[in-house]
Amino acid sequence: MLFFLCCPPMSLLRNAFSCLHYPVDIIAQCVRWYLAYSLSLRNLEEMMAERGIIVDHSTLHRWVIRQVPLLNKVFRRHKRAVGRRWRMDETHIKIRGQWKYLYRAVDTAGQTIDFLLTAKRDTTAALRFFRKAIRHHGEPEVVTIDKSGGNTAALATLNADKAEEETMTVRQSKYLNNLIEQDHRNIKRRVRPMPGFKSFRRAQTILAGIELVQMIRKGQLHHSAGDGLSPAEKFYLLTA
Repeated sequence: MLFFLCCPPMSLLRNAFSCLHYPVDIIAQCVRWYLAYSLSLRNLEEMMAERGIIVDHSTLHRWVIRQVPLLNKVFRRHKRAVGRRWRMDETHIKIRGQWKYLYRAVDTAGQTIDFLLTAKRDTTAALRFFRKAIRHHGEPEVVTIDKSGGNTAALATLNADKAEEETMTVRQSKYLNNLIEQDHRNIKRRVRPMPGFKSFRRAQTILAGIELVQMIRKGQLHHSAGDGLSPAEKFYLLTA
């Protein structure tokens, strides 16, 4: 007997996974469980076997890598507007035994604004992050950062060619940035049980999926059919 949530029709994923022998709702549920909970792929393989679904952990991994970009594309169209007062910081992620950097920002309500995985922690990386976030969300009024010289230089570059009344206000405050530092924990909590990322590109995809699940939990999905739905049901709504 199977114990899967009732999900809406999944035309988006049905098109992408039409050649597979597994029902699309099972694929979607496996992907959500992996991104949302502290499960290894082998844990998930065993859980599926108990439910009569025989699927190898490497297949589960391929499902995640293929599905997350599709889900993110849909989510971007339905993401709630964020505030214009940002808290920005970076945290470290290990990939193939080396530290890389995940740039992230939230607004004063704790909503995730954007994120970017980079190989280095410097002005160029910070500038890439800010340009990406501004492209998707517009310019903020205020950006709160720590004492990082790279972040400061990146914001100075963005402000350089603007009239004084149009520049972003930059604040450097460790205390005020506690909000984003606390928010990092939700991502690190999911990453910590993983055996380690083997490639930068796959790390980007999986981290994007984890961020997606966190944004849905925060209520950042604005969808006409989403009122009263649980975070899990809202996740499946993206695949309809």
